[in-house]
Amino acid sequence: MTVSRIGLVVHGGREEAVRAADSVRTWCAAQAVQCTDIDVWNEGERHSASDEVESAGDPDLIVTLGGDGTFLRGARLAAEHDALVLGVDFGRVGFLTEVPVTMMHAALDAVREDRITVENRMMLTMRASCPLKVPQDMEALVRYGRGPLLPPPRVRADCTSGGEWGIALHVTALNDVVLEKLSRDRQVSVGVYLAGRLLAAYSADALLVATPTGSTAYSFAAGGPVVSPRAEGLVFTPVAPHMAFNRSVVAAPDEPIGLRVLERSGQAAVSVDGQLRGVLDPGDWIGVYAAPRPLRAVRLGPMDFYGRLRERMRLTDAPAAVADGCAVPLWPATTPPPQDLAHLALPATPGGEAGAH
Repeated sequence: MTVSRIGLVVHGGREEAVRAADSVRTWCAAQAVQCTDIDVWNEGERHSASDEVESAGDPDLIVTLGGDGTFLRGARLAAEHDALVLGVDFGRVGFLTEVPVTMMHAALDAVREDRITVENRMMLTMRASCPLKVPQDMEALVRYGRGPLLPPPRVRADCTSGGEWGIALHVTALNDVVLEKLSRDRQVSVGVYLAGRLLAAYSADALLVATPTGSTAYSFAAGGPVVSPRAEGLVFTPVAPHMAFNRSVVAAPDEPIGLRVLERSGQAAVSVDGQLRGVLDPGDWIGVYAAPRPLRAVRLGPMDFYGRLRERMRLTDAPAAVADGCAVPLWPATTPPPQDLAHLALPATPGGEAGAH
């Protein structure tokens, strides 16, 4: 594909990521590709995704150098302009980044020569009963270790009023949208609606809606299921609910999830991909929906998600199972699949041949 401009998102706290950024700039200079750094910390304030993308000249490709947090920042920018995003891995427990730094130049060459696949990742969008705002006194609570806050999402110009549907916000999430308590000694009370019907009223530390991609992030830590990133669905998970029903619910992508702060609840904070974006009062609500457009992530080959899950989560075999003998590695097969199974998606074999065609 033709790449005329690259936007660079760098984890400035990692020296190796800063050095890699210089290497990307050198590659761009050699290929006559414009390269623009996107500094979300510029002038001590954080800017909206549209402002950042506009200042970067609407790049065709966003390259992130860091871990999953850096990738999430890049994904927010890519989603704003429907650009491709390529994650170079400098993290420790990441599921999002694609290539190690040693393959960075090879990955950029593959993009330029169109030797890539584009993986679509479902994203979330939001509507709300009112514009989201962050109280001024919240800054001190969340600034330590995080830097300036992201600005509250703007109301879409074409949706300044929404009636029962609320107002549409300029916001997308690759991992999750979280509604959580503000007071340490008081849970938040929330009515949860799935596909327009009341599921239950929860008293909990937090309620979250995750994408399949985000199922291995906060949702996983809260006891939610692991969902293949190739799937589509909204994963609702309560965090420390004060009730017997503490299970996750996986809704279809066309089944929205509504969260309404109940009358006698305290205020609730709204976080999008880990970043505080606003505070709701009792009676306010948000609706979480599958975004109309997916994120387009660069892949150099089939992603072995379950192998990465075993490695990154340090999964070990049950002692009783090991005592019964090692599991026979049925897949990936080394021979082509039969005709009736040719549609399956299996990772590459150790020899480098894909188990599906």
